[in-house]
Amino acid sequence: MFESLSQKLDKALKVLKGQGSITEINVATTVKEIRRALLDADVNFKVAKEITDEIREEALGSKILISVSPREMFIKIVYDKLTGLMGGEKQDINVKGEPAVILIAGLNGAGKTTFSGKLANFLKSQGRQVMLAACDVYRPAAMEQLKVLGAQVGVDVYTEMESKDAIQIALNAIQYAKANHKKIVIVDTAGRLAIDEVLMTEIAALKKAVNPSETLFVVDAMTGQDAVNTAQIFNERIDYDGVVLTKLDGDSRGGAALSIRQTVNKPIKFIGTGEKMEAIDYFYPDRMAQRILGMGDVLSLVERAQRAFDEDEAKRIEAKIRKNQLDFDDFLSQIQQIKRMGNLKDLIAMVPGMGKALKDIDIDDDSFKPIEAMIYSMTKQERAKPELINNSRKQRIAKGSGTTIQQLNNLIKQFDQMRKMMKQMNQINPAQLQKMKAKKR
Repeated sequence: MFESLSQKLDKALKVLKGQGSITEINVATTVKEIRRALLDADVNFKVAKEITDEIREEALGSKILISVSPREMFIKIVYDKLTGLMGGEKQDINVKGEPAVILIAGLNGAGKTTFSGKLANFLKSQGRQVMLAACDVYRPAAMEQLKVLGAQVGVDVYTEMESKDAIQIALNAIQYAKANHKKIVIVDTAGRLAIDEVLMTEIAALKKAVNPSETLFVVDAMTGQDAVNTAQIFNERIDYDGVVLTKLDGDSRGGAALSIRQTVNKPIKFIGTGEKMEAIDYFYPDRMAQRILGMGDVLSLVERAQRAFDEDEAKRIEAKIRKNQLDFDDFLSQIQQIKRMGNLKDLIAMVPGMGKALKDIDIDDDSFKPIEAMIYSMTKQERAKPELINNSRKQRIAKGSGTTIQQLNNLIKQFDQMRKMMKQMNQINPAQLQKMKAKKR
């Protein structure tokens, strides 16, 4: 996500590295490179020109503090402009009502149904009573897909498999929600082309009939400027409340995220960051600007970890670490929870400085598979007591997992080193820890 834009902005800002002052010449060169980077990322031309004109004007009018380099000042200006361009601050969705109705609209293939399932899971994790309404009466198996997603996240799905009346299905779903004490109804609708007048009229009529508290327009970030154009047309017809950008984990240049807010004047509220049901986040313009400029995004990383890691499981693992009883089953549990946090490269890039370090490194989401296969090939006793694993057992485990003896030896060695390190940490009492901290100060 935004890798190409990040690299080109970094290159543009290097013009100021080592410069003692901001001048018209180095500002002009830097601004030109920034505009080129934005256009290459598929940002709307007018938007790119407007933001770079503002950056130039502000940079030339800035007074550089003695303790701040011209490059640092310029990065601050670009950060502020990118944040403002994407909306300034996070926007919540409106879930007021009895029940609150969230209407999901968008083009074919944008990922509306998957997002509906993700949103239901997201709201459920907040302790809300939520249900889904399957109102896509055109796409084959759309209702069945939503039922599968609902079952996956443990949320009720209202369907009328034989009906072709999307408006009546939605109204009946709302009545069902009232009768069953559901506080939020997420209405998944059919994908439609902006040029399809019949379907555009239907979505407008559907919105009028259900009177949603929130209408979200779902758009595929990989469609670039087409996403912006479509967003404008849909907004004219249904006046939605916010935008959802899906597939930001894919090969998207990011132009849609940087253009939609400015051209449609509607906030981006959610982003999809992967295929898993947990791969959904609020859209934070300031955090996204930080990531684009290679500053990382520690806050989002922490929030994802909090959502993915089970508190009771964490306490259980902590107790076993204190007793030096950590085993391969515990290790496997931790891997599963890390995987629920989302795309691995995306996660590591949230650590400040790591985005640039990893730009040419391919981190596969399947990296954990050999480790999982080796652990699954162990017996219950071997997982609990790795010291039982002798040469004959290693041969059996390696053969069963499709790995090599060397890979298995590396896993056992790394696991043993981790346990030794944790044992040493446990031997340090709180008083010693305070002394160590005091010495560092």
